[in-house]
Amino acid sequence: MSAPKAVGRVLPTLNEDGSRHWIRPRESTGEWWSRRRIVGYGLIAFFVTLPHLRWDGKPLILLNVPTREFTLLGTTFLPTDTLILMLLLSSAVLSVFLFSALFGRVWCGWGCPQTVYMEFVFRPIERLLEGGRSGSLALDKASGVMAPRRILKYVIYVPICLVLAHTFLAYFVGTDTLAQWVRLSPYDHPTPFLVMAVTTALIFIDFGWFREQTCLIACPYGRWQSALIDRKSLIVAYDPKRGEPRAAGHARTERSGDCIACGACVATCPTGIDIRNGLQMECVHCTQCIDACDDIMLKLHKPKGLIRYASQEGLAGRPSRILRPRVAIYSGALLLALSGLGVTLGTRATADVILLRSSSEPYRVESDGRVANQLRVKIANRSNLPQTYTLTVTGLTGGEVIAPELPLTIAANSQRTTSLFLLADRASFTNGRRTISVQVQAGTSFVRTLPFAMLGPLSSATAAP
Repeated sequence: MSAPKAVGRVLPTLNEDGSRHWIRPRESTGEWWSRRRIVGYGLIAFFVTLPHLRWDGKPLILLNVPTREFTLLGTTFLPTDTLILMLLLSSAVLSVFLFSALFGRVWCGWGCPQTVYMEFVFRPIERLLEGGRSGSLALDKASGVMAPRRILKYVIYVPICLVLAHTFLAYFVGTDTLAQWVRLSPYDHPTPFLVMAVTTALIFIDFGWFREQTCLIACPYGRWQSALIDRKSLIVAYDPKRGEPRAAGHARTERSGDCIACGACVATCPTGIDIRNGLQMECVHCTQCIDACDDIMLKLHKPKGLIRYASQEGLAGRPSRILRPRVAIYSGALLLALSGLGVTLGTRATADVILLRSSSEPYRVESDGRVANQLRVKIANRSNLPQTYTLTVTGLTGGEVIAPELPLTIAANSQRTTSLFLLADRASFTNGRRTISVQVQAGTSFVRTLPFAMLGPLSSATAAP
């Protein structure tokens, strides 16, 4: 019994019977394609070289998730930098909102690595070996055996995916660690080797099989666009006033629009949509349909721009302003987030100090009657140089400080915890408390004084816990 068919295609990548519809877009060269190619290859060079760049001896960007250290522009952030990380993430999100409100999905079509690598690395190889839209698909279906040209294509894809996988991992483990992984035998480091192998396999599956479905199914951006853009946002759009009613060949009359129903815009679309149906979730604004349509218009001696960058309001003949409430709100929020980030970074101390009590007991009464408190001092060195810290306790008159690990030397962008043992007479406590001050100092570059409340018995008759 044959499978039931849907009425019409549900997704561009699905046939009516539910089978995969393979999209093999035709390359349409033109003004926009030339611009995208320059941007695309420039971005590929940028993506590959970025993890190798250094700033003050540190990676320009390193997202070291296992150690929870994030380095951006030579500055390392730790998990305790919650405010900075929040402002940084907010700035990135607000930037996406603002650019989407102004230019629609310009990131998807021009800057996203998925689009850049697919259109300027993998598809050119595919077209070179398989010959365009039809390629060897017919040979595959007829013989049931993968065509030699397709096998060669996949063989070429493998080393490219290896390079992309290593580049991707360099953002998270650093180029130095990655170089060690490459030189070592897989038997000596099975876990890193497995990580590289899995990453390479995922990239191969993505660009060799999943392809445009990453944009259509996996990426949430298309579903967000209804909330991020409005009718004044700049999008790739078809002009129905000029193009309709569309007609081809002998069916054309004086009332026919400029669209001749040639299907060039559909044949060149990397996500398989028909731009003439209006704004759609699957459109990544790659401008391929613009070049394809402009080429047809020139051959028909008609003006270009039947498909062009425009806003929905502009196509309807209404004015489309750049400055509008949505843009003003996004711009204001982004300015506040960036200002807050700048102020926070500018006023950030070169070290963070946290005072902690003993994790086992609040205090202890020694055999000589004195009360002992264990104070743990956690210091995070934020500078790019190792620092030596000294600790001074004030307000402990008549008491004693035992500090076995002082002075404390901490490497750059690292943290350590040391313990102080504070001894004070039992009679010096008031209602079971005595306040002292702890001063942490690293030369003349850093001085921080923090209060600390020692705990003790409520009275001389109170037994120690």
